[in-house]
Amino acid sequence: MAPAVLIEKLKKHYGSVAAVKDVSLQVEPGEIFGLLGPNGAGKTTTLQCLCTLTEPDAGRIEVSGISVVENPRLARQRLGYIAQGVAPDKVLTGRELLQLQAALYHLPRAIAKQRIDAVLSLLGLDTYADKKTGTYSGGLQKRLDLAAGLLHRPDVLVLDEPTVGLDIESRIAVWEFLRGLREQGTTVLLTSHYLEEVDALADRVAIIDQGVVIASGRPSDLKDKVGGDRITLRIREFSPLEEAEKAKSLLQSLPAVQEVIINSAQGNSLNLVVQPQTEALATIQQALQAAGLPTFGIAQSRPSLDDVYLAATGRTLLDAEIAAAGQRDAKAERKQNMR
Repeated sequence: MAPAVLIEKLKKHYGSVAAVKDVSLQVEPGEIFGLLGPNGAGKTTTLQCLCTLTEPDAGRIEVSGISVVENPRLARQRLGYIAQGVAPDKVLTGRELLQLQAALYHLPRAIAKQRIDAVLSLLGLDTYADKKTGTYSGGLQKRLDLAAGLLHRPDVLVLDEPTVGLDIESRIAVWEFLRGLREQGTTVLLTSHYLEEVDALADRVAIIDQGVVIASGRPSDLKDKVGGDRITLRIREFSPLEEAEKAKSLLQSLPAVQEVIINSAQGNSLNLVVQPQTEALATIQQALQAAGLPTFGIAQSRPSLDDVYLAATGRTLLDAEIAAAGQRDAKAERKQNMR
């Protein structure tokens, strides 16, 4: 059986900017696959190339064995795509919007009616179907987006940030719906920068940073590869680098400590990997006290996907988001100054 999605050596530039440098991944039929990474990492561009919305510069992309470059029309029949920001016509009712979507897919009228009734019921939209979408809450609009993406019963449902901006109750409802789709055999490919979302939903995940896949596999396997428990340590709220380096040298000599990374984006805090089920926390505090180094804050936890990202890049996903936002603000300011 052909993979539900196959992407090999994908590249995409916008002018001099390399949005996607080298992305390869394979999604199997009937699984939920997550693309994780900060804003600007290349997730959305990868999905747009997959869904024939933009043409790649290089690479191979297939959906159920069909090349999206050579046979885009046929590939679209196998895909359902729900973009991050959808702006439905606020004058149309939910039912009317779905009727329009069915017409765009050339569904026969009788079949379209049956499927519209089915997706409205499936997503709990019966009560709201004949109300104008301008009156819908964010959660209801997202459900309507899902309904539109499922009308033609695609092999692969592609979602870009499916729960961004939703309250926790709506997010959990979307999660449960996606799990139900998987049980019915639908393949789901989604992007997110919510760690807990990918960890809760995805059978497998690829982490993208600066247009490149830096890690891929089952979330549990990726976290196991990082190894050990995690300790986040702050000598001070904002430590001088020299003091952080001194603490790093000290802590690396302790038998229970496997790795130490200085996180400069968070005030030169230290991120440690330690042997699980040891007295590492107490040992670290005692060593710091003996060396005359203070402890502003310290916490221990099991590995997370953020730790996988940290181990691969030396920064957390939050750090990457903040850096990307700063770059966008600086770029906007430069444009403003040029006017």
